[in-house]
Amino acid sequence: MVLASCGEERKDEAPPPPDRLTLAPLSFRDLPGWTDDRVAEAVPAFQRSCARLKGQPADKPVGPNGVGGKVADWTAVCAELAALPAGDEARARTFFETWFTPYAAGNNGTRKGLFTGYYEPELKGSRTPDAAFPVPLYKKPGDLVMVDLGEFAERWRGERIAGRVVDGRLKPYEDRAAIEAGALRGKGLELAWVDDPIGAFFLQIQGSGRVTLPDGGVVRVGYAGQNGHKYVAIGKELIDRGALKREEVSLQTIRAWLLANPDQAAGVMNKNPSYVFFQELKGEGPNGAQGVALTPGRSLAVDPKFLPYGVPVWLDAEDPLDKAQRLRRLMVAQDTGGAIRGPVRGDVFWGHGPDAEQRAGVMKSAGEYVLLLPKTVTPAS
Repeated sequence: MVLASCGEERKDEAPPPPDRLTLAPLSFRDLPGWTDDRVAEAVPAFQRSCARLKGQPADKPVGPNGVGGKVADWTAVCAELAALPAGDEARARTFFETWFTPYAAGNNGTRKGLFTGYYEPELKGSRTPDAAFPVPLYKKPGDLVMVDLGEFAERWRGERIAGRVVDGRLKPYEDRAAIEAGALRGKGLELAWVDDPIGAFFLQIQGSGRVTLPDGGVVRVGYAGQNGHKYVAIGKELIDRGALKREEVSLQTIRAWLLANPDQAAGVMNKNPSYVFFQELKGEGPNGAQGVALTPGRSLAVDPKFLPYGVPVWLDAEDPLDKAQRLRRLMVAQDTGGAIRGPVRGDVFWGHGPDAEQRAGVMKSAGEYVLLLPKTVTPAS
């Protein structure tokens, strides 16, 4: 204070360094809980990811900057994986310990990160609209152009934009408020109609779900596209309004506030301009961004700007239902999401049903993860 009063200028603190994945080799003995997890339960998820590598060029890099080596590094691993007998815990553990080296993931060396959860919501709906089912779920519009910027430059890997081409230029697509106001009405894009606008909002955040029809049938819907606008968490909006305290924010408390304040609910939801379009799913699912069916409790959404899809990941985080306990299990990086950003950031897929909704809704767990990479790979951070 004395220096300031004498005209001494206070220097601003240096900005934090840009996010950067750093990896430090470990041994399996360094993984707390490794011998307690049923690692064989992660094998089917890993087999799905391995199948995605078939037919790809052997010298193709795996992940950003080839952090996961090349496809050739995974060929023998995936062949051995395919031969594992289902449910054989001893063989599965020996397989991972034989073929992989664990690497502690960090952001410029800092291993702690945030882990959240997501699930498959269940809504009541219909193939046709009526007074009971007024809320449309839209298919991806034909004029929506989605661009993977990583195809143009490696530094943009994991970054995407979307819009509409107007006079030869890509322009922003309508945001949530415009779509909710009817911008797509009458264009034949309705996939189904549901009974609850708040449920439809959370369905978009989760990216997939189940719609139960009046006759008891079920339509499974999944992500087909997004309008290109940045995802904005409405929990922050409710904190800024003083409606919720930061430590109170969860899917359950946000939904309760929206239901209790119907006159303000639409305005708050429109603070998130991002809007998701759906497609009907057949067979196994839902599918993650890697293009494989997700496995409850074993599939993890990550930031593809830093991590490869398909890599096994050892997660060590607070249990969402009891922060005094640890959630320690082998998972596979198979998906991403609008809020999943950074080298140490993950979203656990919990499946569907009340237990999955509860775990996903409250999960805001501090934790860390370890990448398992083939022993032939020398990763470059």
